[in-house]
Amino acid sequence: MKNIFEKIQNTSENIDQACDWRNLVFSNPNGTVRLGTCFSGIGAIEHALQRLKIKTEIVFAGDIDSNCKKAYFANYNIKEDQWHTDVHDFNAKPYKGKIDLFVGGAPCQAFSLRGKHGGFEDTRGTLFREFARIVIECQPKVFIFENVKGMLSHDKGRTWNVIKSTFENDCGYDVYFQVLNGKDYGIPQSRDRLFCIGFKKKTDFKYPAPIKLESKVHDFLEKSFDTKYFLKQKGANFVTRSVNKLKSYTQINGDILLCQKRNQQFNWHGDFVFYPCEKSEEEFNIEDLTLFNIQDLEEIYYADRFNNESIEIKGQIARVTKRTVSEIDYGKGRFRKLTPRECLRLMGFDDSFKIVCSDTETYKQSGNSIIVNVLMAILRKMDITKYAK
Repeated sequence: MKNIFEKIQNTSENIDQACDWRNLVFSNPNGTVRLGTCFSGIGAIEHALQRLKIKTEIVFAGDIDSNCKKAYFANYNIKEDQWHTDVHDFNAKPYKGKIDLFVGGAPCQAFSLRGKHGGFEDTRGTLFREFARIVIECQPKVFIFENVKGMLSHDKGRTWNVIKSTFENDCGYDVYFQVLNGKDYGIPQSRDRLFCIGFKKKTDFKYPAPIKLESKVHDFLEKSFDTKYFLKQKGANFVTRSVNKLKSYTQINGDILLCQKRNQQFNWHGDFVFYPCEKSEEEFNIEDLTLFNIQDLEEIYYADRFNNESIEIKGQIARVTKRTVSEIDYGKGRFRKLTPRECLRLMGFDDSFKIVCSDTETYKQSGNSIIVNVLMAILRKMDITKYAK
């Protein structure tokens, strides 16, 4: 199906600047959206529908990662027979005409600008074809396909042309696409992602306009946390190196998060928090492996970013305390990773989301997910309830 608005896709004209999507009212608020997903992860679209208070029936979902399944089953209403592990083995034909919204984001490393750009030559790249197959088989009223923006430029645009042509000609959908950034929809994270939407019927659709960012990373931080998140010497040296700051590998006490990655908190890439010491704290203790004189490190730009906060440590728990500037020694302090809960918050998952996996797995799940707030903006702008039963 040829989109009559094809020429304006992924341009500023494809954004509805005249409409504040936050004020839009759902036309069928009592309807139930019948949802199908693949590469479901921890359920970003499910959480978006929950936050919008839209009734949802999960018809099918699936992911090859057993830890994603564990997190998904802990947070959403789904039965074992509704879950598929390997998308290659999933038959969507029984669901034809029974899906209002189908969502998925095939693994993106094959097209990532930071990856090896293997594209369809990478086995992960071919998973797109499984997504398209499921669209053909179950014929949803609407689908959302999310991926990295590098998919548009991969192989000089030929890769995207194949994908768009598949959606239009093989699947038979009216296709829209736009790169959107999480920081433009209420989450302080610089995360560009491609959002491709297919409508079974001809549609006049424009993407939601950006809104003013009114929060900072600091607003999402926990007020108390386990001391296991403090960095020791090797980690502190790495995150304060000038070259890592220059290349945006690391950031300390930033206002807008660097793009979360699946392994960022495992290898010291990403965002970190620095808390200076109180002047009343005991003389510098060389046996404290998490306390540093920052003059011994390469970068000190972060020292007074949270200029009225320090921490108080009791046992294994550190608590943020408010102090006057005169009570703080900005010359020494401690660095820490973001906690799994903070990473989830910075992807739009509120604290109702249950964490049931290890820290390592939760970091991975968060970094692989979709920013919930962007999905909420899209769902409200398209009025997803008009497709509900």
